[in-house]
Order: sequence, then C-alpha cells, then structure tokens
Amino acid sequence: IFKDLLATGNFSFKLFYERRIRRILPALFTVIIACIPFAWMFILPLDLIDFSKSSISSILFSSNIFFHFSGLEYGSQDSLLKPLLHTWSLSVEEQFYILFPIIFLFFFINFKKFLGRFIILGVIIGLIIAEITSKNFISLNFYFIHTRIWELLAGSLIAYYEFFEKKNFKENALSKFYPSIGLLMIIYSIIFFDDTMRHPSLITLIPVLGTVLIIAFSKKTEIVNTLFSQKIFVQIGLISYSLYLWHHPFLSFGKISGFPTTIYPGSGTITIFDNTYAGFT
Repeated sequence: IFKDLLATGNFSFKLFYERRIRRILPALFTVIIACIPFAWMFILPLDLIDFSKSSISSILFSSNIFFHFSGLEYGSQDSLLKPLLHTWSLSVEEQFYILFPIIFLFFFINFKKFLGRFIILGVIIGLIIAEITSKNFISLNFYFIHTRIWELLAGSLIAYYEFFEKKNFKENALSKFYPSIGLLMIIYSIIFFDDTMRHPSLITLIPVLGTVLIIAFSKKTEIVNTLFSQKIFVQIGLISYSLYLWHHPFLSFGKISGFPTTIYPGSGTITIFDNTYAGFT
C-alpha cells in the first residue's frame, strides 16, 4: 500500500484484494476440502454441522466471530475437537486487510501529515481496549479484531517510518543490540507465558515489541539476522502459511480418531493423542 501511494499517489483496491485472494484462498480451500472426508469418518453428526459452519465461516473470513459465539475457549481441551479453530486468526488478518486500506487511504488523502500519529494512536487505543476487555470479556478479547488490531498496526508503523519518513532504524548507536533483545523477549514469551495469562493485554507487548525490534533493527552483519537467514529458517518461512493451515487439522483429527495414542521415549511414556472424543476411551 505504502509503495503504491509513494510511487503513484494512488492505490488499487482491485489489485490489492486480488493478490490477497490468490495468496490465501487456494491453500485454504485445499485444507478444507482435505478435511471433509476425515470429518465425515470421525466426527459425530451434530458436531459435523458445526464443522460445516466453521468451514463456511472460514471461507467468509468470519470464523473468529463464529468460534466466539460458539463459546469455545481457545487452548481448552475441547479446542482440539474443532479442526478449523485456528482459522480465527486468518479471519482477523483478512478483516484487517479489508479495513486498513480504506481507513488509511482516507487519512492519506485528507490528513497526510498526521499519518504516523494516526497509526500510533491506533496502536495505543487498541492496546488499551485489549487490556480493559481482557479482564471481563475473555472470549471477545481473544477472538475479535478490535483487540488485535494494535498488534498488526505495530508492523504498519515500522513500514510507515521506513517508507514515508525514510527513517533508518539501523543507524542508532544501540541498534545492534535491539534484535538480540527482541529475540530474548520472544523466547521469554514462549517459555513463561501460559493459558492462565490474559491475551491480548499489556503483557502481549513483550512478544510484539520483541518482533518489532527484530524487524526494524536487523541488518546483514547482525547476529539475529544471520541466524534467521540460515537456509532452514528461510525454508520454514516460505512454507509458514501452509504449515499454519495444516497443523491444527492434523492435531485435531489425531485427537478425535485417537491415532497414534502414545510414544515411548526411553523408559517414559508421552501421550500425543488420547481418544476421549465422544465418550470413547
């Protein structure tokens, strides 16, 4: 969006949404179609109706709304019984893609000198709303875009300063340390965050800010950039969308079908999938 506006002073909604559709829908349709025979075999009739509804809502980029009103808590025991539950985040992303270009273009035309402040204000307001609603409306806070938009706008803010303000984040005297700090913040989140914490909220600033530090301050000679430039990480990045689409259905149908049940690392036993669905033991 920023490149188009700077290059031509205009923006093509048609081309923008066409690119989004080509990137997202074919892979999403493939996953949903692949899930249908497994749902037919393993899911009970009443739950099959819910699966059908979740499939339609995923295609319409509204599955976050569907799962919120279904009363399902993400991360709960029952969450693995919903093969398409993970598409809630894809719906949030697509809702952002629909809203942001329209709102940003309006500000670009009418309030161009306030663009950066507009994005900063969006981040602050979104974070405040997330903190407030995380205390009393847990499901609404988790699934809906109004509490997630600040996380996406954090990335937009980096792009704005690089494109419009021509700001070089990498020239700061301390900049070489920021990517490493960012990586440590993300690792901290992976290790110490758990399901009892309210997300998104103020504490979500830790992984979001960590990501911002890596994106904004990494450069070719910096250690974190060198790490993530390794072939294995690049390859994972290239297939990350597909991995995201496939991982939850795989785990979900494994849980529902009960196969495989356990693995035996040395003398211990670790349960991967347990067949507790629909009363089976």
